Amino acid sequence: MLKLRLLLTLLIAGCSFALAQPLVRISGIVYSDEKLPLAQVTVSVLGQALSTVTDDFGVYTIYSKSRTFSIKYSLLGYQPQTLKFNERSGARITQQVNLVANVNELDQVNITNKQNQLSNTTTINIADIASMPLVSGNFETMLKSLPGVSTNNELSAQYSVRGGNFDENLIYINDVEINRPVLIRNGQQEGLSFINSELVSKAKFSAGGFEAKYGDKLSSVLDIRYDKPDSNQTILSTSFLNTSLTVKSNFKKSFLLAGLRYKNNSSVLIKQDEKGSYNPNFADAQLMYQYDFSSKFNISVLGNLNLGQFKLVPTNRETQFGTLSTTLRLNVDYTGQEIDDYQTLGTAVTATYSPKPNLVIKFINSYFNTIERERFDIDGSYVFDEVDNTFSVENFGPVTKNRGIGSYYNYGRNSLNTQVFASEIKVDQNFNNHVFSWGLKFDKSKYDDRLNEYNYTDSAGYILPNNTKNIVLQNLINTENNIDIKNYSAYVQDSYSLSDYAELQLGTRATYSSLSRQLLISPRMLIAYRPNSNNKILRFTAGVYKQPPSYRTIRDFTGNLNINQKAQSSYNTSIGYDYAFDAFGTRLKFTSEAYFKYSDKLIPYKIDNLRIKYLANEVSKGYAYGADFSIGGEFVKDLVSYFRMSVMHANENIIGDSYVQNGETIYPGYLKRPTDQRVNFSVFFQDRLLNSPTYKVHLNALYGSRLPIGPSQTPKYLDKFYVPSYKRIDIGFSKDFLDDAALHKPKFLEKNFNSVILFFEVFNMLNIDNTVSYLWLKDVDNVQYAIPNYLTGRQFNLKLIVKLKNKS
Repeated sequence: MLKLRLLLTLLIAGCSFALAQPLVRISGIVYSDEKLPLAQVTVSVLGQALSTVTDDFGVYTIYSKSRTFSIKYSLLGYQPQTLKFNERSGARITQQVNLVANVNELDQVNITNKQNQLSNTTTINIADIASMPLVSGNFETMLKSLPGVSTNNELSAQYSVRGGNFDENLIYINDVEINRPVLIRNGQQEGLSFINSELVSKAKFSAGGFEAKYGDKLSSVLDIRYDKPDSNQTILSTSFLNTSLTVKSNFKKSFLLAGLRYKNNSSVLIKQDEKGSYNPNFADAQLMYQYDFSSKFNISVLGNLNLGQFKLVPTNRETQFGTLSTTLRLNVDYTGQEIDDYQTLGTAVTATYSPKPNLVIKFINSYFNTIERERFDIDGSYVFDEVDNTFSVENFGPVTKNRGIGSYYNYGRNSLNTQVFASEIKVDQNFNNHVFSWGLKFDKSKYDDRLNEYNYTDSAGYILPNNTKNIVLQNLINTENNIDIKNYSAYVQDSYSLSDYAELQLGTRATYSSLSRQLLISPRMLIAYRPNSNNKILRFTAGVYKQPPSYRTIRDFTGNLNINQKAQSSYNTSIGYDYAFDAFGTRLKFTSEAYFKYSDKLIPYKIDNLRIKYLANEVSKGYAYGADFSIGGEFVKDLVSYFRMSVMHANENIIGDSYVQNGETIYPGYLKRPTDQRVNFSVFFQDRLLNSPTYKVHLNALYGSRLPIGPSQTPKYLDKFYVPSYKRIDIGFSKDFLDDAALHKPKFLEKNFNSVILFFEVFNMLNIDNTVSYLWLKDVDNVQYAIPNYLTGRQFNLKLIVKLKNKS
């Protein structure tokens, strides 16, 4: 109760300290000649380094710190427009703008604009990335506050979307598909994701109903763009957990983006129940260079080197759990160590040719090589007790009953070498009011896998009679797999205007996999309708999504491969409604979407932390339905906040599974999927503090309801346990020394830096013990217990982000 009061006090204090500065506010809508709202128009206050872009409804809001100023409106394919203003301090101005099309670039822009309108995606506000308190530091963690996305692990960048698993999500950077390492078992081992947040210029996310141009996965798409920077920049970011250096350079005919990152989160890990010597080191180097040979032809190169090593020498563990009436405590003493490492080296080369303004051709080639190794040899001796908590809740009393004494042993020497080569051509062309797109792709994946692991658990073996002299190894895996998988795919889609208010997109994908030897056809449709009011959008999507078998899905618990596995398929439909309105003195946007997904073929699985264990030889059918809601805007001017909620239900029925009970055969029927998280709620709220525009507070709160789980080796119908609901609040406080609205700026900083921001962050502010997985042990009565593996506790962090001033 005290923690809840503390949270409410902080929130109330934050709101009461908020103070509107006497800035001039200008808001409105940008239209085209046809009176249609224009999205992605850049709106900037000249001479003040202030800029924004219009949303899907053409709406913008921007502020000026001076009374006399000029605003420029610009969009590729339209003639820029500059307006002058002379207003009183604190004025609130509404300014509608009509941009006139540039005939020389009109066709090119129609391609871009129509594709932006006809996509069932959410545009991610890049400016929020630095402000949001994130313990992992990975870009994907930000997705966990989006509607439809589920999470229960702050250490990981992995996410589940609308009942799907981690392997059902597509990630693209500049049209290049990105894959993640395979062997990572838990969030402790996970290092830096491929996406470098400082290099991102645009990001879109679709939780379903995405276009035919995107690949063959069942759940979602994250589309990242690294584009030409507006100016030369050098950015340094450092904290107790991460350090990064980013350089952005513009040249006459080219530009360069380069980033170096380092991460060591040992200060977070040492606060977990499992004590020991943690040494996690992760580093990343990324580079993108584009050269424009002419206005019609350019070549870009994207290179990446990602290295990671997680080393743990555990010493002991103490975990307390149970109820108020029965409190249990597990004490473990360890010997041995764990060393996991991986390295990814990859490059992608893209040639873009535009022989005519209405035609764009891209030729993309990429190669990535990932080497992963697991080496663990850990012996744990444990004592499992029931303790007396009559007089204390925080500090448990004496032992009242011994529940078990035993040991468990885990051994592994695993290695995986993955090579992925892909070659693709993509074409977009405008014909009057049509945008016609098509593409061809070939990719080849090669896997060299060596598995050698086992574990042994002697639960209460010293107390119960032991009738055998042999030690039985559990989960014994000793195999070697070498396999090549080739995929051939093509897509075609057409986007066109049915009327001034309605847009239609029709497309289909065709894919052939050398593994399943299937030709998969996936038609997809999207309709968008915008009424005369221009502040509403209705969307309807319907489509077939098929995911060919991959190395992950064909490998079962024992390491054996099911090479006869067929593709998974899902039939999706959704209806969405977006509404922009004025309230609380600002412009807000409400979005909603209801969906239904039916799958006639799925590969069932179980989840242990981050590790997905596929039942590779089983087949299931299932469904998921739910709704996502979001409302966001500048509740405090210049600071965007969001409130989001999702409800969802996901079930599946494993075909042919049964068990015998009392001589009767029982068919379990539909069971909850491992990702059946019924309710998700998130808040990202920003405010100002201390009567100053330079002090801000950034609050990120997440709630995810409980998840079904069971022992990894038991049938799914025995998954009757639950991971408790996930509850977490992270808060950050920042001081922007060079904020545009600051009355006094340090001269030294103003002379040498464009921006200097200091953050103080509190992760897991309420110190909630969130459960990520379980250790399964039996007591002296042969009763099995689920010992919770808790996530991170409260942690403090300091972060400094500086942007050096360009001296040239």
